[in-house]
Amino acid sequence: MNIIVCIKQVPETTEVRINPETNTLIREGVKSIINPFDMYAIEEAVRIKEKIGGKTTVVTMGPPQAESALREALSMGIDEGILLSDRAFAGSDTWATSYTLAEAIKKIGGYDLIICGKQASDGDTAQVGPGISTHLDIPQATYVKKIEEIKDNSLRVERMTEEGFEIIQVPLPALLTVVKEINEPRIPSLRGMMRAKQAKIITWTQKELNLDSRKIGLSGSPTQVVKIFTPSPRVGGQMLQGEPEEISDKLAGLLKNEIT
Repeated sequence: MNIIVCIKQVPETTEVRINPETNTLIREGVKSIINPFDMYAIEEAVRIKEKIGGKTTVVTMGPPQAESALREALSMGIDEGILLSDRAFAGSDTWATSYTLAEAIKKIGGYDLIICGKQASDGDTAQVGPGISTHLDIPQATYVKKIEEIKDNSLRVERMTEEGFEIIQVPLPALLTVVKEINEPRIPSLRGMMRAKQAKIITWTQKELNLDSRKIGLSGSPTQVVKIFTPSPRVGGQMLQGEPEEISDKLAGLLKNEIT
């Protein structure tokens, strides 16, 4: 089975800062890590390869320093790393990002399964994974917590829902987004780290992917951040005491005063 894992390098959550002029994250001088949910995607891909064989490829879109995220994935057991890096990709929203990743996956070809983390910690949109499946026109299953069975042409997975969970059969090729309940990511071995350090990382630009310039970067993004601001701190509340009828009357009085 040929598996592709899409990951993202993100700033450590506790160090996120916003540029007030561009409304984008300030990444310079900030330690970056693999998006936490993507670690589970990497681990699941490696476990499937260990169980039934095949090849695993990790793909990320970002600046040159995102290469370190790919090497970390390789140290965990992924076979190959591909970096999509070009100034033309800067400012991409989730639609433009999923388009670029989908085109890279088409170039790789021969895939059976694509695995993504459920969402990125710096955006929390959970849109890129489903966007990739839409661009590729393949089935998807989101919030997967367990892969129950793998056959030649389908998967049976358990996915989380707001009401509990559901078990569905997904034809291959397909895309899954996974949650942290699916596994426990391994710690890279010394041998894995040495292999990752020596591995060659493939880099593709807009030219190699032959992308439509109208669909990438900031100019190709249908959505753009207009304004970012820090919410005003909440003021202290008021505690109401008494019998339910008394509290109800007091609350009604407070609401009336707010309206008037």
